[in-house]
Amino acid sequence: MLIKNIEQRIKINKVVSLGAIAFAVFIIIAGFFFAYRMIQDSRKSIYILDNGVPILAKQTDVLLNRPVEYKAQIELFHRLFFTLAPDDSYIKENIQKSLYLIDDSGKKEYTNLREKGFYNQIVASSSMVSIHTDSISLNMENKKFQYFGKQMITRKSSVITRKLFTEGFFDDIIRSPNNPHGVLLKNWRIINNEELSNQNKNSY
Repeated sequence: MLIKNIEQRIKINKVVSLGAIAFAVFIIIAGFFFAYRMIQDSRKSIYILDNGVPILAKQTDVLLNRPVEYKAQIELFHRLFFTLAPDDSYIKENIQKSLYLIDDSGKKEYTNLREKGFYNQIVASSSMVSIHTDSISLNMENKKFQYFGKQMITRKSSVITRKLFTEGFFDDIIRSPNNPHGVLLKNWRIINNEELSNQNKNSY
């Protein structure tokens, strides 16, 4: 009888010991898991100093903002490439900035326009060239874009409005001061740049 009681107590002690070990292991694993989650959440928190006062800001998933950055890059390139003034240095500066955002297709189009005398006409006629973006369409699967807008050429006596429809592709690259969005436009071409209207200015 005594032996049976001893064996029973040994079994009970073994069960209790194994249960305590399993519970301890569970607590340790759960602690590591929650600590990892807390570290991950803390990495998404950024403190910004506003006049010496720390303000908590939350990071968002980069992939969620990427389509917005693609459109911003496409709009920025077109604005730089097509915003021109009757000043050679201004034109060269804008074109140079725009070429950081695109592959050789941008330089080819610039060379093509220069050889046609487009930039010389802008300077000679004291014209201002600007664009208005209507919409930008993205195909995320093929990384292709289409740009729809209008180009306005303002001269002393008239305002010419032209359709501006271009398309190309985009790819991710390393961010840099000259390309802060980290997006490179590729195989870009002008599809339609036909004249829509030519309005004479009123002269007094």
